[in-house]
Amino acid sequence: MSEFVRNLRLWVSPGRIREEGETPDYRFSLANERTFLAWIRTALALIAGGFAVDQFLPELRWGVRVGLSLALIGAGVLCALRGVNHWVRCERAMRRGEDLPVSRFPTVLALVVGAVSVTMVVVIAWGPR
Repeated sequence: MSEFVRNLRLWVSPGRIREEGETPDYRFSLANERTFLAWIRTALALIAGGFAVDQFLPELRWGVRVGLSLALIGAGVLCALRGVNHWVRCERAMRRGEDLPVSRFPTVLALVVGAVSVTMVVVIAWGPR
């Protein structure tokens, strides 16, 4: 079974993670959980921002408004999914005594949020009055 499929199975049955390695210091597991919750808070903020753009900026052209909204909502969905995957991967690594996994996702997320932010500044500053 591939690593990706194994990780997906742990999303819905996290108790199975106890079958691997040794139990880490509970402080590390709790820190991993707090990091997961931070990913979820970020996801909720991105999704709320996407809805806010759509609802509170009706003067923007439809295509621009919907594009910005969908970019933020999509980033929020990906962030939530990434949060679960990151939690599982880190928990498995800690139980196995391996290095924690690294990811490019934070960079990609920052670039998407930055691009949407710059686009919003440009559209609002030079848009129709």
